[in-house]
Amino acid sequence: MKTQVAIIGAGPSGLLLGQLLHKHGIDNIILEARTPEYVLGRIRAGVLEQGMVDLLHEAGAGERMAREGHVHEGFMLSFGGRAERIDLKGLTGGKTVTVYGQTEVTRDLMDARAASGAQTVYEALDVQLHDSDGPAPRVSYTKDGVRCEIACDYIAGCDGFHGVSRRSVDPGRITCYERVYPFGWLGVLSRTPPVDHELIYANHERGFALCSMRNEMLSRYYVQCPLDDKVEQWSDGRFWDELRARLPEEIGARMVTGPSIEKSIAPLRSFVAEPMRFGRLFLVGDAAHIVPPTGAKGLNLAASDVHTLYKVLCERYRTGDVDVLDRYSELSLRRIWKAERFSWWMTSLLHKLDDDVFAHRIRLAELDYLAGSQAGRTTIAENYVGLPYEWRD
Repeated sequence: MKTQVAIIGAGPSGLLLGQLLHKHGIDNIILEARTPEYVLGRIRAGVLEQGMVDLLHEAGAGERMAREGHVHEGFMLSFGGRAERIDLKGLTGGKTVTVYGQTEVTRDLMDARAASGAQTVYEALDVQLHDSDGPAPRVSYTKDGVRCEIACDYIAGCDGFHGVSRRSVDPGRITCYERVYPFGWLGVLSRTPPVDHELIYANHERGFALCSMRNEMLSRYYVQCPLDDKVEQWSDGRFWDELRARLPEEIGARMVTGPSIEKSIAPLRSFVAEPMRFGRLFLVGDAAHIVPPTGAKGLNLAASDVHTLYKVLCERYRTGDVDVLDRYSELSLRRIWKAERFSWWMTSLLHKLDDDVFAHRIRLAELDYLAGSQAGRTTIAENYVGLPYEWRD
């Protein structure tokens, strides 16, 4: 087989890139090691920046999101027994975020790709990249016991943190920066109405908590927990009691509880790999960077990578200018590091990092200052709704 762009990974970033390229007449094939059902079974957050919302519409996959997604004009910061609202729309000139689950984003992109007739190969095993530095890169894989190969112009590695794309790069050519946090998030999904119509981020002396949602009758809640905790240690009753304890009393009192339908503990890390281009291989999304989920940036950063890569590839095929490809890594990393900073800052500000009471009081003082400052609230809001996309200086 032959194509212009071989895309490794059929998660949201790979599917979104494939759909955008297809709409601009750039042929592409997506390879995915798992089944469609497995990909859709991944439970992830879904707070979408305005830039990603616009990009999904551009890709022709935003119609259901527009009907069923929940536009949020603000969120709550809880600390010291009080709750302060951050007015996203008012502080950013009208920008908002949309709550729409990553599973639903993936489903919509899968449906859009199927309707377009573009090719996706699921259960493509033992994927290997060949000659990605040369003029004729190839990708090989095994499907139904048969070894297959795709010749292509470029390879987009959208296969996540543990994927083959980054691992195929000579370690001497890539620099990785990482911070692993000494706690995790215990997340619970329940068929209950959300405690509030907007998200609540809570700082408490017992640890961080987050009240989120999927829709009017599906809530997603999190509490900070020790990294070595096991899900089996957390009964539903223990979880609800702990969550209530970390929220202002009036908010906890109106919380509707119920049986969990999914419960998991996720570690937190910050990670960046530089550069993001190696010859004709481009790293995209989690293949190049991870953020702690506190700032709601993971999926959105992948979308901004996709935006930059699809723009430079369109320019390259439209004009023949191969030099434009040099801009991908630099422009992507500029935005990535700003999002990494915001996610790290939010994580440091809202979590219990140790048993140092002085440090906890300092965090409360900072939250109090930010909540009482127009400039402080604006800084939070501008970063939360997402910094502007760019692909040219």
